[in-house]
Amino acid sequence: MPPIKISATEKTEKGTFKKSMAKLIRYCKHEWLWFALSILLGAVAVVFQIIGPNKIQDITTKISVAIKFGLPMDIDGITQIALFLVGIYAASVLLSYMQNFITATVTQRVSKNLRLDISKKTNRLPLNYFDTHLHGDVLSRVTNDVDTIGQSLNESVGTLFSSILLFVGVLIMMFVTEWIMALTVIATTILGFGFSVVFMAKSQKYFNQNQKHLAEVNAHIEETYSGHNVVQLFNAKQQTGKEFDSINKKLFNSGWKSQFISGVMQPLMGFVGNFGYVAVCIVGAVLASKRGIEYIGVISAFMIYVRLFSNPLAQIAQCLTRLQSASAASKRVFEYLEAEELPDESDKTLVLGNVKGDVDFQNVVFGYNPNKIIIKDFSASIKAGQKVAIVGPTGAGKTTLVNLLMRFYEVNSGDIKIDGVSVKDIKRENVHALFGMVLQDTWLFEGTIKENLKYNNPAVTDQQVVDACKKVGIDHFIQTLSHGYDTVIDDACNLSAGQKQLLTIARTMIADNPMMILDEATSSVDTRTEVLLQQAMDKVMEGRTSFIIAHRLSTIKNADLILVLKDGDIVEKGNHQELLEKGGFYADLYNSQFEE
Repeated sequence: MPPIKISATEKTEKGTFKKSMAKLIRYCKHEWLWFALSILLGAVAVVFQIIGPNKIQDITTKISVAIKFGLPMDIDGITQIALFLVGIYAASVLLSYMQNFITATVTQRVSKNLRLDISKKTNRLPLNYFDTHLHGDVLSRVTNDVDTIGQSLNESVGTLFSSILLFVGVLIMMFVTEWIMALTVIATTILGFGFSVVFMAKSQKYFNQNQKHLAEVNAHIEETYSGHNVVQLFNAKQQTGKEFDSINKKLFNSGWKSQFISGVMQPLMGFVGNFGYVAVCIVGAVLASKRGIEYIGVISAFMIYVRLFSNPLAQIAQCLTRLQSASAASKRVFEYLEAEELPDESDKTLVLGNVKGDVDFQNVVFGYNPNKIIIKDFSASIKAGQKVAIVGPTGAGKTTLVNLLMRFYEVNSGDIKIDGVSVKDIKRENVHALFGMVLQDTWLFEGTIKENLKYNNPAVTDQQVVDACKKVGIDHFIQTLSHGYDTVIDDACNLSAGQKQLLTIARTMIADNPMMILDEATSSVDTRTEVLLQQAMDKVMEGRTSFIIAHRLSTIKNADLILVLKDGDIVEKGNHQELLEKGGFYADLYNSQFEE
């Protein structure tokens, strides 16, 4: 038989399996004591199992001798052996149950800890990570991959060690009982085990592909579902269906191949076991003809040993298959857990209190890609309480400026200061707490209106919530709902875009941050609703330094300062009237929105 050639890809897959499993083992180090207890219980259960055939041999021998020589049957001796067998088999079942209970508990705890660590990791990842990874792919790592790890460990860890112990124990007992028959059983099973090794060497890549394609399906579904209206509008159902079919077909192929390899192990080892029965019967009959009827007890013992010997091999093969799934899932999970985090800021103790709201941009340079700079030497000085509008064409860097101000991204060079203090010297959490934000895309979670308005502010009273809603002008609408402020916001609660935006404005008012950011907050509503939102936002911005990003220039006429951006630079600044009188870039933008 020629040697099996392993390609570079297969070597890589093999190396990936080892690395992933090594990381998973290290992650489970706090559970080693429980795993050891589970293995110990399994070992004792195995000892009880392999004692059984030896005792059955004694019963068979007693009966055979009594029949051959016409002696009275030793009922008492047979009964004692039978009761002993009942006892050890019952103990084996009980120990196996305890082993499975411990294994299931530990593996589920590992899954819980993985999900918890992923949740914590998510809060430590830079915004750039989520800008460069599909949301469906991230969700798949949290759900599908973690579930795969837990299920695979639960089905393989205890079984794997028990099967190995059972295999070794049966092997020893067979050689102790009859070495010729032992060699017969080994010869019949070694062929099947060789096939298993070959299958395992070839199959890892399919398990990796399966987890990857599963994430792609999730990402596609999440993306299509969130944009379902657009899909319907553009009659793109057929196109998205084709894309889904293509991804789904890849998942089908990788899933079929991995599951086929997983499923073929059991019948293969079953065939090997049946072949072993035949071999034991033939060899046993030959030996019995030479050694006498007493040898029938040995044959009966080996009929059980064949089953006990082949089953562990099948279980080991199945466990290795499941571990391949765990390895593929672990690779994706640990890639996420090992992703580059935001720099540690535990050494920063400076906390801004009683913030006035002075903001200075000092020669700020930034690019999402270092080779493509978006903000070029941007400088501006904003006084406390000023209402600052940031306008400009798409791609000018308006939202990027806000991201830098909030420290969602770090500047390449230059500095941003609040009340004379660099934001680099303040913890991100403190910077975030200084700003209230109203975005174009409203975000409301499934819960009551009151819970949404009190978001992360449990100390806020119900009266404060009502007062804020009255100022914003949404209290009357809330009171008309079936359960008022206790109405649950879900798919059945049909709120308009304007109503949702008013709720987010009220939530921002309740948070009572010293500074405000409004990013295209009125762009998705009609003109009448825009007036209501503008009035609500004016109340929120009273006495606060506010930054307004707007394409509708009619909404920023009353801004104290307008910064006009183009290609990452300030090309003009001043108030609305001053900029119109200049007749420059801002005037062109403004007039273009009102041309007849």
